[in-house]
Amino acid sequence: MKYVVFKHPKCWSVEMPRKSGRNADGTFGPGNPGKPKGTRHKATQATLALLEGEAEALSRKAIEVALEGDTVALRLCLERIAPVRRDAPVQFDLPPMQSAIDAAKAAGAVLDAVALGDLTPTEGAHIMSLLEAYRKTLETSELEIRLSALESAET
Repeated sequence: MKYVVFKHPKCWSVEMPRKSGRNADGTFGPGNPGKPKGTRHKATQATLALLEGEAEALSRKAIEVALEGDTVALRLCLERIAPVRRDAPVQFDLPPMQSAIDAAKAAGAVLDAVALGDLTPTEGAHIMSLLEAYRKTLETSELEIRLSALESAET
């Protein structure tokens, strides 16, 4: 438990346990669920209250300033009109996968697509991580089927 030291000029220091509502590991203690999901900070709420009803006027002013040549306002407007794509779908041929061996063939197809320039290395890495997760799922499923067969054969 954390302690807070109180010092008073006319007396000695006293250590008192600090009531934070949290456990020693930092998680919320029993009866203290923390803030509800979606709760906003007070400063954010105040800002939104000030801006409410002014969005159209502010947007119009930003566009006017951008048209006058202010590069920061221009960048702001363009980022809102056409934001940077963070994730784009990719298309390439991928063989169907029914087993771990098929997953190895699919990984080879991804490597070929990266080598040919059809996929960027980053896109290839993301697809490879998906293939690896799928391969693990197939492997686990196959092990479960084998285990069930062994258990039913023993009884």
